[in-house]
Amino acid sequence: ERLKAKGIRLAFVTLHVGLGTFRPVSVDKIEDHQMHAEYYILSEETASLINETKDAGKRVIAVGTTSARTLETAAGLSREQPNYASGEPLRIQPSQGWTSIFIYPGYKFGVVDVLLTNFHLPKSTLLMLISALAGKENVMKAYEEAVQEQYRFFSFGDAMLIY
Repeated sequence: ERLKAKGIRLAFVTLHVGLGTFRPVSVDKIEDHQMHAEYYILSEETASLINETKDAGKRVIAVGTTSARTLETAAGLSREQPNYASGEPLRIQPSQGWTSIFIYPGYKFGVVDVLLTNFHLPKSTLLMLISALAGKENVMKAYEEAVQEQYRFFSFGDAMLIY
């Protein structure tokens, strides 16, 4: 309610989290890692709000890596549409289905500008996702401080805001 009072608009997505989110990366080449598919839902109301936010030049803040993965899945679908190829701005479409998106450094975010997330375990796809957004060096500095200050890691732990 305090966020709404400050003019921050809220929208919701669904990602049915499975093994793909939590399974550690165990391959030598990151490109060889296969994510398990997880089911997501991005409603028409959420798509409209994101498009309005982007049109107004404001930032989209994802709360959690699962939200970020859902939004970026929708961005990927939007990039495949003819209007985007012709230079039109990215328009998020409502969608649902299975996603196996794996975001790691080098990925160009299409929707997410800011991310609120937990501290994640080493070799996790989640750590790679935040490294793609913040840069590996910045993430490693934050993690050094987190270990030194004894922050709580993983789900239900301490959190950080990446922008």
